[in-house]
Amino acid sequence: MTSYPNSLARLVDSLKKLPGIGSKTAERLAFHLVKLSDEDAMGLARAIRDVKQNLTNCSICFNFTEHDPCPICGDAQRDKSIVCVVEQPKDLMAFEKSGAYKGVYHCLLGHIAMLEGISPDDLTIEPLLQRATKGGIKEIIIATSPDLEGEGTAVYLRDVLADVAKQRGIRLTRIARGVPAGAEIENVSGAILSDALSGRQAFGSDR
Repeated sequence: MTSYPNSLARLVDSLKKLPGIGSKTAERLAFHLVKLSDEDAMGLARAIRDVKQNLTNCSICFNFTEHDPCPICGDAQRDKSIVCVVEQPKDLMAFEKSGAYKGVYHCLLGHIAMLEGISPDDLTIEPLLQRATKGGIKEIIIATSPDLEGEGTAVYLRDVLADVAKQRGIRLTRIARGVPAGAEIENVSGAILSDALSGRQAFGSDR
């Protein structure tokens, strides 16, 4: 049986490691890349290299950034007293595109999923607690996705933050149910996210 040349086989194997990419899709993408001009192919390679070399996590909110702190945390016009907690930087960008939010963020870099081996210790929950403890925060909006993992993470955050919220007078809120159940924040329209923010509700441990 004839096999692919080694370099092409390695490319296919690498593409198969991407989420949602099976063998057939990886082969199609690999052949497409082979047919690209040298300029376009090398441009893609440089873009991947630059992302790996230049991107880091903001030391305050853990958003992706090339400069620390990120532009949002470093913006004097943002309301630092309101923190919106999201799962991933891509969720942050979804809220930014809605144009409805002028506070700052905290990216958990995931959600709790014990069956997948993702525990609270794997997320940036401890830095969030430290931010809350320092003072200056009036409200924490829990904006994890309304799917099973996101809801479980939201409840965990509510319970973990309850004591410091009470001590510091921080209002804990949850985005409104206008976001479809089971949806992922990154896939929700800006209008719905705007409504979800404006309709957020108290999310205390006594609910």
